[in-house]
Amino acid sequence: MSTLLGRIKVFILVAGDIAILYLALLATLVLRYGQNCSLQWQEHFFPFSIIYAFWILAFYIIGLYEISMARNNLYFFITLAKVLAIDAGLAIIFFYFFPFFKVTPKTNLFINLLIFAVLFVAWRQFFNRFIRSRALLNNVLVIGQSQEAKELIRYINDSPQLGYRIKKIVEPNEVEILYDLTHVIAQDRIQVIITSVNPHKNSELVRNLYQCIPLKITLADLPSFYEKITGKVPVSAIEEVWFLENLMTGKKIVFEAVKRVFDMIASILGGIIALILYPFIALAIKLDSSGPIFYSQKRVGQDNKIFEVVKFRSMIKNAEENGAQWAKKNDGRITRVGNFLRKTRLDELPQLWNILKGDMSFVGPRPERPEFAFSNEILSEIPFYQIRHTIKPGLTGWAQIKYPYGSSIKDTLQKLQYDLYYIKNRSLFLEAAIILKTVKTVLSGGGR
Repeated sequence: MSTLLGRIKVFILVAGDIAILYLALLATLVLRYGQNCSLQWQEHFFPFSIIYAFWILAFYIIGLYEISMARNNLYFFITLAKVLAIDAGLAIIFFYFFPFFKVTPKTNLFINLLIFAVLFVAWRQFFNRFIRSRALLNNVLVIGQSQEAKELIRYINDSPQLGYRIKKIVEPNEVEILYDLTHVIAQDRIQVIITSVNPHKNSELVRNLYQCIPLKITLADLPSFYEKITGKVPVSAIEEVWFLENLMTGKKIVFEAVKRVFDMIASILGGIIALILYPFIALAIKLDSSGPIFYSQKRVGQDNKIFEVVKFRSMIKNAEENGAQWAKKNDGRITRVGNFLRKTRLDELPQLWNILKGDMSFVGPRPERPEFAFSNEILSEIPFYQIRHTIKPGLTGWAQIKYPYGSSIKDTLQKLQYDLYYIKNRSLFLEAAIILKTVKTVLSGGGR
């Protein structure tokens, strides 16, 4: 969530986690050494600070700093158990395989992990309950009930930890005829007004909203608020002017130059490392099924340029002899080795060459096949679809980590909305976040 409120909550989470980490270390040393713990604190502080930095990074990768995760449910505790196991492994590797420090804790490390786990669960349960308290929720008035407005209302109702509560929903004609809007705002203690109606096209609505200026209410149009809350752009709620205001590429010249340098360096280094894996992947493919090791496909790149990607084969031989098909969940055409390669993204290693050549980037919209990208079905049913081709496609992307599976027009529409969010908001910080989240997806076996 990109709102100021969301950033404050994430900052509190990170600060609280850091405090809990050092509190657990202090408690460990006091428990072990009593009043003589001050010298031990000096010896333990620096090495544990290094490992704690990796732990915080692990928390971020696995998703513990996503406000949508701030729920005391089974998924949260399963995620927490995973990250604690990862933290333990990182600490063991750090202290016993890279013994650069005087301390090589065994008992201390075990006690520290145990105390931290208890304190961390208590702290996170408190935080998760606290941010959902009614006193902290901003009351929201929604004007209009478009399809996107209904989706947003459901999303907010399902996620009170985001900090909003739908207090009232009215139609534009109700605002114009039936309601004194300032009275409604005072009576229901409204702090945020979201309008799915374009005020520029409704002069009566503008006059009503104008009366609310002294009340210091936050006014947001539906597309902007929807984007901030969900991380995607509602395609059917925007018009051509939105693209003129948000997607002019001139503002991104420096970013694109830095990104290209990163792509070149990372693809060269990654390609050298990947060559070590090639013989093993090739052998596994040949032993598992008949057919070639590699296969090539045409894809649509920037400005609708067609280029060819090479991948490790993950499907049976002649899987598309009847023409291009959507990939399906539990697709019977995928081989056993191919299933593993797809989940770990290893089948895409040869595309590092495409990145080096400049056909692709590490991060961007998924490169689509011409058979689908230029199909009459997609072009007629999904508005603004071709806008995703204004930038280079990517090995991974915002849509891939937010909506990893897609096999229909409906799925394509959802992924386009995430692609538009990325195109508008792309930055070095967002690039780094996407790459780290991709690491999580690969490690968890959540590939496409």
